[in-house]
Amino acid sequence: MLDTLIQQMTLKEKVGQLNQRLYGWQTYEKTANGIQLTDYFKEEVKRWDSLGVIYGVFRSDPWSEKNLETGLNQVEAKQVSEMIQAYVKEHTRLKIPVLLTEECPHGHQGLDSITTPTNYAVGASWNPALYQDLQGIVAEELREKGAHVGLISTLDLCRDPRWGRTEECFSEDPYLASAFTKAAVIGLQGEKSEKILAPQKVLATLKHFAAQGAAMGGHNAGPVPIGERELRELHLPMMQAGIDVGAVMCMAAYNDIDGVPCHINEKLLTDILRTEMGFKGAVMADGCALDRVAERTGKTRAATLALQSGVDISLWDNVYPSLEEAVLSGQLDEKVLDQAVYRVLALKEKMGLFMAEESTPVHATRAQKKAALNIQMAEESMVLLKNDGILPLTAKTSQRVALVGPHIDNIYHQLGDYTPFKKLDDCITLAQGIEMACKESAMSYASAYGSFISAPLENGMAEACALAEQSDVVIVTLGGSSARDFSTEFDANGAALAGSNEMTSGENIDLADLAIPKAQMALLKALHQTGKSIVAVVISGRPHLLSACLPYVDALLLAAYPGQHGGQALANLLFGKSSPSGKLAISLPDENGQLPVYYNYRAAAFKEDYLDLSGQPTFSFGAGLSYTKFALEAVQLQKTAQGWIVSGQLLNTGDCDGAEVVQIYMKNYSTLVLPRVKKLCGFEKRFVKQGEKVSFAIPIDAQALQTFDLNMQPTAITTFDLSVEIQQQHVQLSNQA
Repeated sequence: MLDTLIQQMTLKEKVGQLNQRLYGWQTYEKTANGIQLTDYFKEEVKRWDSLGVIYGVFRSDPWSEKNLETGLNQVEAKQVSEMIQAYVKEHTRLKIPVLLTEECPHGHQGLDSITTPTNYAVGASWNPALYQDLQGIVAEELREKGAHVGLISTLDLCRDPRWGRTEECFSEDPYLASAFTKAAVIGLQGEKSEKILAPQKVLATLKHFAAQGAAMGGHNAGPVPIGERELRELHLPMMQAGIDVGAVMCMAAYNDIDGVPCHINEKLLTDILRTEMGFKGAVMADGCALDRVAERTGKTRAATLALQSGVDISLWDNVYPSLEEAVLSGQLDEKVLDQAVYRVLALKEKMGLFMAEESTPVHATRAQKKAALNIQMAEESMVLLKNDGILPLTAKTSQRVALVGPHIDNIYHQLGDYTPFKKLDDCITLAQGIEMACKESAMSYASAYGSFISAPLENGMAEACALAEQSDVVIVTLGGSSARDFSTEFDANGAALAGSNEMTSGENIDLADLAIPKAQMALLKALHQTGKSIVAVVISGRPHLLSACLPYVDALLLAAYPGQHGGQALANLLFGKSSPSGKLAISLPDENGQLPVYYNYRAAAFKEDYLDLSGQPTFSFGAGLSYTKFALEAVQLQKTAQGWIVSGQLLNTGDCDGAEVVQIYMKNYSTLVLPRVKKLCGFEKRFVKQGEKVSFAIPIDAQALQTFDLNMQPTAITTFDLSVEIQQQHVQLSNQA
């Protein structure tokens, strides 16, 4: 069918299928007579007599200037999506439906959508199954509105947390990030075997391919100074994991690899991605990325290079319209163009867009269940790093609770970048969550701001300290914010250029210094001088230098950006309704000079410590405390027909119920290629009631049992040791090869 359709298409219609030029929120306008489609949209349809893909029709944020009044609620979004499809059908010769793509890095960036914890938080949950359930909800909400594709960051590995987009990274480790990539794809799309997606599912576009998280110095879209071995070992596994469970879309990255921009990198996008890794789907350009290439090559040459390299769909650029000229001038073989068109049409076929129109209802998850899952994810994502016994808070030890800090009552400070405007009644701020918990526990509660994110608040410190003097315990928030506002200046691709002092993280907001802002540290030290117990809660989109806070706090909890129900999740942990179970997925440096501090560096003979500083951070990958204690028993390594299994029992020997992550690390004894000091090769999170034990059996992934030889050929690892780790215990195992 698709080949026949392509044969019927003119060159102009084909080019129209590959162009995703429109800023989708400009396709409609609200008028006194109702919602209308704009001339901006109609002219694009007329230009190509065909329209392949539209980005962000339902987007709501300061860049799009679509807020709670000017944007589209759930009902209006469905109406506009139907209007767009009807117009395209009526005003094009072949009546090919259009794909509608939307951002969903932590929930859909549109109105009436759930906002989940960001990836930086989610990775610390070590619970891909829970994340998969959440992504199923995101898919439902997108499909209810008429969208077909969700753009989601799963491929970026954080190797330098100075990068402003660290909040979009699950981890510094490819094995852990790959597990969440699989969960994202299955949650959004369903099982790989589905030829046509179910009515409540959408296609996942995995971002960004490849190695964007390894940019020099943490600079957004900066050069990536890595070799092919680093690329293959660290930055390709997430994409392979996605392919293995059915991913059919990905987005190319802004960066270069060894000097060649990803968008015109045929070795990356064709030889490796398609031929070696088996990807059968479509590659989308990142926003305006092709324009950057065209600045050096010219538009027609850039269009030719990108399409030949493997980029099928453009995004906002003025380059892919030149594909028509490239074919007519003989620079581009039309067969290459046809191949890309086929891939786009195949996506539409998988979405069922060529089937007879049916109004198939989406069975939406009820709001109560959505909130419960979101709260659970936020709880499991929070990492307890210090506790001198102050937590959990109880009326026996703390009758009067004070809450201080810049995050306490601003919902956007706990949501991250790529966040839509929110109805406040649908959210639970930190202040609301803790106030409710205090009432339930018969404790008194009061709050004060104390400071802004990056600057002192007039009289803020004095008011906070006066409040602390009247309290038994002070909960203080520290960290950053990715909240954009209408003073923010934006680049053509939506990245922030400059904004308020409240934005210290997010796309294009890179930091040279990861220290907690001076105003917040001054507040923390002043609160410490009151002699009251202090619980510090870190709200942030990236690691900060938290070791400097340790002398001033009795407890330290990393909450990252916990989502729209984060206030409830935080209260549940602080007041003992739940026990912390998060583990660091990205190491926290003690000082900027330690960077990089990822745990899985190569085992070379080098001096690891500096003259003036340890080479190892206080809080490394996998760390995290609980309110209870665990122990391992009967741990053993077994050979199977498929590989290896680590089995054993996990005991809860402490005073309350809780969950622990059994982490398995491999040490490889390669003699020619330098191995890593250790690397994660298996894990499982288990809930165990107080005084009980559970059995576990964790397979060691086949890909974890291979490396690349001197000629970059995959080869099996035959000699290795395993370390089975929980917080209180490490068990060493060795194979007998």
